Amino acid sequence: MALINEFEPASSDVQRIHGPVTCGYRAFTADGRRILQLDTYGSAERAIPNKISQSVQLDAEGARALLDIITETFPDITR
Repeated sequence: MALINEFEPASSDVQRIHGPVTCGYRAFTADGRRILQLDTYGSAERAIPNKISQSVQLDAEGARALLDIITETFPDITR
């Protein structure tokens, strides 16, 4: 599990779409900070299907940074 505290652009020659999985989410308060946790679950083909595969956490600062990246990447998205 990781609490993301910084985003930086990354380059790669590989540009492919991964297989679809489900992402669960939950929000909670710890040490006075609001946290959003995202958990991805293994695909049906994995040895243990639906087991948590990766978890990432964002606090308010990380969420703002990710929101900026999403807005820049998908400018047509509006609420």
